[in-house]
Formats: sequence, structure tokens, C-alpha cells
Amino acid sequence: MKYLFIIFTLFISIQVHSQDRLTGTNFVTRSEVIAKNGMVATSHPLATQIGLDVLKKGGSAIDAAIAANAALGLMEPTGSGIGGDLFAIVWDSKTQQLYGLNASGRSPENLTLKYFKDHNYKKIPSLGPLPVSVPGCVDGWFELHSKFGKLPMSKILEPAITYANEGFPVTELIGYYLQRSVPYLGSQFPNVLDTYTVDGKAPSKGTIFKNPYLANTYSKIAKGGRDAFYKGEIAQIISKFIQEQGGFLSYKDFATHKSEWVQPVSVNYRGFDVWELPPNGQGIAALQMLNIIEQYDFSNIKFGSAEHIHIVTEAKKLAFEDRSKYYADMDFAKVPVEQLLDKKYAKKRKNLITNRAGKYNAGEISAGETIYLTVADKEGNMISLIQSNYRGMGSGMVPPKLGFMLQDRGELFNLEEGHFNTYEPKKRPFHTIIPAFITKDGKPYVSFGVMGGDFQPQGHVQIVMNLIDFGMNLQEAGDAPRIEHTGSSTPTGVKVVDRGEIKLESGISFEVIRELIARGHKVGYGGYFGGYQAIMYDAENKVYFGASESRKDGQAAGY
Repeated sequence: MKYLFIIFTLFISIQVHSQDRLTGTNFVTRSEVIAKNGMVATSHPLATQIGLDVLKKGGSAIDAAIAANAALGLMEPTGSGIGGDLFAIVWDSKTQQLYGLNASGRSPENLTLKYFKDHNYKKIPSLGPLPVSVPGCVDGWFELHSKFGKLPMSKILEPAITYANEGFPVTELIGYYLQRSVPYLGSQFPNVLDTYTVDGKAPSKGTIFKNPYLANTYSKIAKGGRDAFYKGEIAQIISKFIQEQGGFLSYKDFATHKSEWVQPVSVNYRGFDVWELPPNGQGIAALQMLNIIEQYDFSNIKFGSAEHIHIVTEAKKLAFEDRSKYYADMDFAKVPVEQLLDKKYAKKRKNLITNRAGKYNAGEISAGETIYLTVADKEGNMISLIQSNYRGMGSGMVPPKLGFMLQDRGELFNLEEGHFNTYEPKKRPFHTIIPAFITKDGKPYVSFGVMGGDFQPQGHVQIVMNLIDFGMNLQEAGDAPRIEHTGSSTPTGVKVVDRGEIKLESGISFEVIRELIARGHKVGYGGYFGGYQAIMYDAENKVYFGASESRKDGQAAGY
């Protein structure tokens, strides 16, 4: 009874909608943006405007995405930057097909599993030099640009360089994260305060922030190309700094790095093909969930009902146990992607679900704050791009006078011998960031992504269901109340111990919460529900629809 009272109190306090619109659902925050020639949707309005300007100057969707990503590395360092990795799915209008890019970096060649064992590590640390892997973002930019770019890279990076030198006002949510992260990291590691403070303080909302160090780094990349980052002074500075801090990343690790073009994988969900990238990312978890959910008839199941939430939660639990066991760098492990996505396998897994909350093991098969953006241009090219440092700003490792923090993706390796995701030198860690794409009858339909660590596959599934099962428009699909389940096993070695917990956003009724509890679910609030951007192509009217949700500071804009 005490637990029910707490839930009820929370429910009463948040069941207030702040606006009344004449159209759409009661939770939608704004109309979709609609434009004919191009669309940009990012998590920062200034980055969106930069991308739009690049399109208007004749740049491709890929040019605009790189320009916006560079701007976000400056303007939203709490979730992105050239110290991190990048993944992308591109629809190319000329060849009428999708291309996937895995621009994630590898572990240091000179760091071994034995080192962690000898020093009694049970897991790889979240901060410091040990979780730092090679940052793949810059190489990803140049791979995308060489294949699909039109404007010179100097023009693409120019807006971000200008803002870095002249300054920009910090937005509300990013200011909030900077206030939380910069003092904490700056108290432990060098160069953080020198790079990310104004007059000795972390910038807050409205503060004009400059990053001349990053402007200089971007200028070197614009002039010298990707080798300026991976084979020049920048790589030397980073490797020297990391080794001084007790890490292992070397100049050779940078010089030998390369991205990989991969074939996106898909499942058909009620006539729509939903596309993700194969591991080392977690995108196929969303596809596994959709294969299970597709076996339920949602024509008579309401959005936000206990039945809806129960089915999605149980499908997530099943998929995430497979994620824990099988997902890893496919250069090192034979990940059974085809079997995991097989409809027959999904039927076997679905049969484990009952009306009660369950606890599951992985199926037997033979054989981690982020930014997301999407851009479409007048020629019909579309890009779904996600980029991140992990754990917000990253590892705390800021090389001197370069203007960015290095990622801590190496934390996501497993230190248990014999696991698919066990740490090995020059191996890519399990990755949480995933771009997504939907096609219909072989044509582009929606480019979208949802930020938020482990939540991302769950977010992808909820967007797909909102669009296809519940008939929401692109903006409604992102604004709709979300659910997150926590407590599954992880690829880092954490084992499931119970049925976990469902965390709900406001908008889910108390009657539904009560029924979920009766089914054996633990229910609470306070989950991490990410952030969403999307572009939809309307083939009939030949226009783009854009959406950016209100959970972040983002904007969708077109022309």
C-alpha cells in the first residue's frame, strides 16, 4: 500500500498538460515542420541552421550533416565531439539504396586483458585513460564526404570554426549538463577547466562560450584532412597525453585506424522495412523486439495501455538477454545476426511471454548522452547520423589545447574470459549508439534516431510502433510518453537478478500503473528517455516532414 501511495502521489503531481492544441494528441508539443527542398533536424537550433545553410549553398545532405555534427561537438560537448565515435545510415538517391558506416574506434594495441587481471579490475573504469579507445568521428566524416560530399571540407567546417572563435550562447539543457559535469570532471583531471569554463566557471544558460582550441583543431582538419587528425600533431599530442595519464593509446593506434562500410540489416514490420546497423552496435536489439511484437495484434490494443507496455517490456527483456550474450565486434566474434533476426526464432522467444512479468535467459543459437541528427536534401539523399562520447562528456581526458574530450567507450568491454565482448587489443567495444531508417516498398520513408544509452533500441521500437501501430504523425511519435525497462543483463558482464523495473514518463494513467503492478512488474519514474529527431519523406506530395522533440533543445527546419 505504501508503494501504491507513492506512485499515486507522483501520478497526481505530473498529470498536467501545459497546452491545449486544436490538432493532434494532448501530448504533442508542436506541429511537424514541412518543406520541399531540404530538411535538417538536430538537437541544437544553431546546428540545425548551419546544416540548412550548407544545403542552401549547394551542399549535399551528407555535407550538411558533417557541418551540423561539427557544430554540435562545439555547442553540445555534453554529448558529442571529435573525441568520440560515429555511425550513419545513408540513403543515396542515385543508386536507390542504403549504405551503412561504422566509424567506431578500436582498443589500444598495447593494452591486454592480462593488465586488467593483474591489477584486479572487475570492470573497466568509467573515467580516466583506461576506457579511451581511438576516436572514430573524424575518419567517419571523411569517409562520408569522399563518397557523398559535394562542397570542400573547408567550407563545411567553416561555420563551426567561426562559432568556436566568436562564441555562441549556451542553451538551457546543455547549460544544465555543463554545470553538473565540468566541475566534477575538472576536479579530477587536467585541462577540463581550461577548455570548458568561462571566467573559471562552467557556462550556464545564456553564457557566451568560446572554444578557440577547438577552432584551431578544426582548422587543421579542414586544411590537412583526416590525416591531420590521425597521422599528425594532433595524434601525437593525444597519445602522449594519454600515456602520461597512465593509459595505453598510441600514435600507431591512430595511424592504423579506419572506418568500415557495412551492409545495414532489416526486418519487415507490418509491411515496413526497419533498418539498423549490425554489431558491434545494439541496433539489432530493436529488430529482435519488433519481430516479437509483430506477432501481437495491436489493432485492439490502445497506446499506453497495460497490455501495450507489458508486451513491449517482455520483448525487450528477451532481446536484451541475447544482446548481453551475443553482441560484439564481428571481426572478433561470429555474431549470429541472421539467426537472431529470423522470424522462426522470434516465434520461439515470443512463446515464453505470459501475462505476468517474466525473467529470461538468452536464447540458444548455434554457430552507452549522445547526439543524433538527420538531414535530407533536394536530390532525395537522406542521412541518419548518431555520434557520441559516452557518459555525457566522456572520459574526463582532455588533451592539452585541442578543445575536446576523449570518449570512454572502452568501459563497455567485458573482462570475463570467453565472452563475445571480452576485451582484446584492437577490438571495437560493444556500442550503444545506433542510427535507424525505415523504407517502404524499397523507397525511403523515415530517417530517425533516439538518443539515450541502453534506452535506444527501446526508443526505436516505440517510435516505429507509434507511427505504424498507433497512427501518430512524426512529431506525435516523438512526443508520446515513453517507457524504459531497466535491469537486464549487459554485454559488460552484469547478470539479470530479477524482473527489473519499468520506468514511465508522465501521461500513463494510474489505472495502467496499478494493472502493471498486479502483473508482477515493478513500476517507477525517473528513467532516461533520450531525445529524438526524424525526417519523413512524403512521396505523394514530394515534401519532407521534420520533427524534433521537446525533451532537448533541438529544432527541425527546412526550406
